[in-house]
Amino acid sequence: MSAELVALSAREAVRRLKAGELRPVDLVEAALARLAAVEPYVNAVPTVCADRAFDAAKRLEIRGRDTLLAGLPIVVKDLHEVGGVRTTFGSPIFHDHVPQESDRAVKRLEAAGAVILGKANTPEFGAGANTFNEVFGPTRNPWNTALSCAGSSGGSAVALATGTAWLADGSDLGGSLRTPAAFNGVVGLRPSPGRVPSDDEHNRFQTLSVRGPMARDVRDCALMLDAMAGFDPHDPLSFEAPRVPFRDSAEQPAPMRRVAFSADLGGITPVEPEVAAICERAARGFAAFGVEVVEASPDFSEAVAAFTTLRAEHFVANRAPLLERHRERLKPEIIWNIEHGMALDAAAIGAAERARTAMHRSLAHFLEEHDLFLCPAAICEPYPIEQRYVAEVGGHRFASYIDWVTCSYAITLTGAPALSLPAGLTRRGLPVGLQLVGRPRGEATLLAAAARLEDAIGRVLDGVMDPRAGNDGGALPPDVSRAP
Repeated sequence: MSAELVALSAREAVRRLKAGELRPVDLVEAALARLAAVEPYVNAVPTVCADRAFDAAKRLEIRGRDTLLAGLPIVVKDLHEVGGVRTTFGSPIFHDHVPQESDRAVKRLEAAGAVILGKANTPEFGAGANTFNEVFGPTRNPWNTALSCAGSSGGSAVALATGTAWLADGSDLGGSLRTPAAFNGVVGLRPSPGRVPSDDEHNRFQTLSVRGPMARDVRDCALMLDAMAGFDPHDPLSFEAPRVPFRDSAEQPAPMRRVAFSADLGGITPVEPEVAAICERAARGFAAFGVEVVEASPDFSEAVAAFTTLRAEHFVANRAPLLERHRERLKPEIIWNIEHGMALDAAAIGAAERARTAMHRSLAHFLEEHDLFLCPAAICEPYPIEQRYVAEVGGHRFASYIDWVTCSYAITLTGAPALSLPAGLTRRGLPVGLQLVGRPRGEATLLAAAARLEDAIGRVLDGVMDPRAGNDGGALPPDVSRAP
């Protein structure tokens, strides 16, 4: 019974909950059994709050059928506070931190009927595209446990891929939703800034980092976005959810005339040839609907310099006080970011803002002629877990630890919504993600287009992965068939 339940889509699980065919407690029990089986091999959800989950599930059994998620268990990234549950931010500084109450975004999810099952692993303060930290250690890729699951929402992605969660929340600054989605064969959506209310303690007017949903397929991702989106008076950039729910929009045809694909975003980043080929083949799946697929790109030529500056400024605003008090306990990448930001002058920041505006303008004009922009969500296969980051691809050495995700952070700078969709498998049997970029605040159309392409090319994650079969670092075969 547990295997059958963990294989359900989130939509089907919610339908059965609302119909009274399942109880929230049934799903909590199934998820906990799955966690016990797979967590020793992947370390995706190191903090489990079983008692809290059972209490919430029992309360929702009585009143939860009228809520959106109706008692569905989810996991929450360990950057986000859950009341009464250890929340470390992946940092030894907060090794024993237990907040008294949840942040507002988590409260929104619980008000929508979510049951918080546990906290998903993340790199320290979400910095870096490989999920490891000194508190819990590394999270492993379930397709091959010798490899990285990427980051920073790596624990959330692996929980989905291994069947320990039906939905998961994440956050994204430079690709933290999209890169782990690509590496693990799941879906991750970076929404437009303000679509999902932020709970940023120090920098509420920033637009680089956003929260967003992760799921096993596009339609489940739309359901999760409905649970997250909406206006919050504590977030000055947030706005109201649309009248038509995203889960309904995802079921509608997306009228499209032309889409554009670029493997290297106009030449700003190297990309492994096999990854580029898989992404292009998936992108050309739109041709089956009579959509013209062309090769073209907006102008992202200033992305690396602009993002390096603005990310550093972001770290100063959010983390500089920690550097003053806990320098010896921070990982070197965070120290580098903060110090780089503190050395900036107003002229450098102004130049980066002008460059960002130019990229936004270029994409806006581009999307007047093209319905979507398509490119890889990650430029390479999953890499050995011992590597802190990808230093080189195709003979090109990256200037910093974050530049191997240029293909995602270039999109961050524009403020456009972007979704990582499983596009296929490499010869080694590892997932590749295609990034679909829509018009600003165009999540409804983006989800509809992604769902249609997903139907056309098929799902990469056609089974819940079983790490017990790949404990030696081998590829992991399907263990549980997914519902249609």
